[in-house]
Amino acid sequence: MTDALLAAVREGVEVLDLGRQLTVGMPQSPNHPHFWHSFPRRHGDMRRSDGGSAANDMLSMGTHVGTHIDALAHVSHEGKLHGGLAVEDALVDGKYVEHGVHTIAPMVRRGLMLDVASYHGVDILDGGYEITVEDLEATAARQGVSPEPGDVILVRSGWGRRFSEGAAYVGKETGVPGVGEAGGRWLADRAPHAVGADTIAFERLAPQGGHALLPAHRVLLVESGIYIIEAMDLEPLRDASAYVFTFVLAPLNIFGATGSPVRPLALTSAQAVAT
Repeated sequence: MTDALLAAVREGVEVLDLGRQLTVGMPQSPNHPHFWHSFPRRHGDMRRSDGGSAANDMLSMGTHVGTHIDALAHVSHEGKLHGGLAVEDALVDGKYVEHGVHTIAPMVRRGLMLDVASYHGVDILDGGYEITVEDLEATAARQGVSPEPGDVILVRSGWGRRFSEGAAYVGKETGVPGVGEAGGRWLADRAPHAVGADTIAFERLAPQGGHALLPAHRVLLVESGIYIIEAMDLEPLRDASAYVFTFVLAPLNIFGATGSPVRPLALTSAQAVAT
């Protein structure tokens, strides 16, 4: 295995960054604390005797801001987390000891992108469009790919192209495209390790509906124990026509948290990207 990895590196590995840059004012779910970045110390505030100075930073943010992963502690149904664990039993001394983000191991897995927008011949699916089981199956067939247990399956709606538009990306009025309950079950039936999308809440948001109903979260997190990655940048994969790749992700090791910012990477051969 080591020799094979070294050979692959020597032949050339293209690293595609699937994470969003964290900036003050970036679009995010209104349900989570906003990202804030400040400098308690700037260069010149304190100068050493040799003329040197240092600056430092402070961050304030929710754990479900920017590109992030949902831990299994994030969503409950009828008072139960994944595996039937009562929410009061998972919370110990104010932390989700069970199913917290610290329980998610770093991922190096086969990644698979289903480019539903391209299947429909558009750059961006309409706001509020529900990606159906038929869409997922037809997209996989068109790309010649087949999900396997343990994969990380990413669903591209093209909505990520609107990230720079701020409120339009959040889609409060228009809704946001994504899978519904049926699509979530189709994904869960393929037994992926995690799923992801280029939208703010992974699944379809109805026009003017906000985050009132999130059935795919229930199916994936609570019923199936499958992690969800949101607000991804899937355009690098689309531009490279990279549908199958090595997926790398490591959450921050925050004890007891319900999620974590992440910077997912897709590794593919440089030759494949060039062609």
